[in-house]
Amino acid sequence: MLDHIPLEILSEILKTLPVKSLLRLQSVCKAWKSLIESSDFIARYSNQRQHLLVRYTKLDDFKLEYVSCVDDHTFPQQRVSPTVPLLVKNLECPILIGSSHGLLCFYGDYQPGCKAVIWNPSIRKAVEVVVPRVTYYNLYRSALGFGVCSKTTDAKIVTITHSQSGIIDMESVNPWLVEVFTLTTRVWRSLYSDNLPRKSIKYFELPVVLVDGCLYWLARDRITVDDGTFTTHLIISFDLTSEEIGEVNLPDSLAHTLCSLSMHKLRESLVVVASDKQLSNLWVMEDGVPKSFQKLFTISRHSLDASSISVRGFMKTGEPLIELQTHPGNTRILVAYEPHSNSINNLRIIVRKGLDYFAYSYMETLLLL
Repeated sequence: MLDHIPLEILSEILKTLPVKSLLRLQSVCKAWKSLIESSDFIARYSNQRQHLLVRYTKLDDFKLEYVSCVDDHTFPQQRVSPTVPLLVKNLECPILIGSSHGLLCFYGDYQPGCKAVIWNPSIRKAVEVVVPRVTYYNLYRSALGFGVCSKTTDAKIVTITHSQSGIIDMESVNPWLVEVFTLTTRVWRSLYSDNLPRKSIKYFELPVVLVDGCLYWLARDRITVDDGTFTTHLIISFDLTSEEIGEVNLPDSLAHTLCSLSMHKLRESLVVVASDKQLSNLWVMEDGVPKSFQKLFTISRHSLDASSISVRGFMKTGEPLIELQTHPGNTRILVAYEPHSNSINNLRIIVRKGLDYFAYSYMETLLLL
């Protein structure tokens, strides 16, 4: 009966199935295998169920552990421990630098080189990438970013490197170098552009956030005035399609704050969190010219009877995930926080103090298949 279904209709039916089912259906016949592995089917695959990947360090042996939860109304009941590829395990102190279109990108540095691993946990496939010139005896300072271009569905790794001693280009007025790796070509290339970051910008901070096709980094700029030098915060952007760099100005309350700043993705919006010992204020970036920020809400450690709080990410519903220490000690827990009712949902994951969680959302896709 299935032999009589037109290929176009069969393709639309298969696109609604979960990835695990599609991987099994590849063995039905050569025609189905060819269809599922085609670039058009992979690009248009629509059943993109969202998951939340949490990494933490075990209390007893300090080993890294990963838990993946389905991010829907059942959260956090549907949870598994994904099989982390050896390429990721072999990285030295792996850092997750981005999540996009179901792909996760880890980075680990070692001397004399650095490597990144692009991993699709849904199909259990990973690719290793050698990363050039990230840090080298303080001569270079780089920002890393990762994302999939929505126009080409090509995965890209971006490095924006600042030469601490002018080694990159002794003749250049601007010490920045931008390099882009594309997965389809497996080649790094340098971008030569007039809109590089200002010379006075010294620091880019992780994590990098991908929203609506643009990578965003928090950065610090050193501004010199008559009475001395002071630091201001701003955001640097990189468009994955046009490959242009831009700047986003923060409101004065964030640009000149003494609080600790971090960035996260809430659905398709960028959120900046300003935290001190008592409060975490969450601001969301709104589209417009110029781009503006609106305050979402404030989380108080006193209202949660906690000695410390740290925002680690967001669920699909918009609830923030918070690393919470409820009493003095060496352990912390990860909870989902409901700001209106001021209630929490304990994910039952415990980590030793000082060893942070991270939480990243990813969708089920077939990229890398």
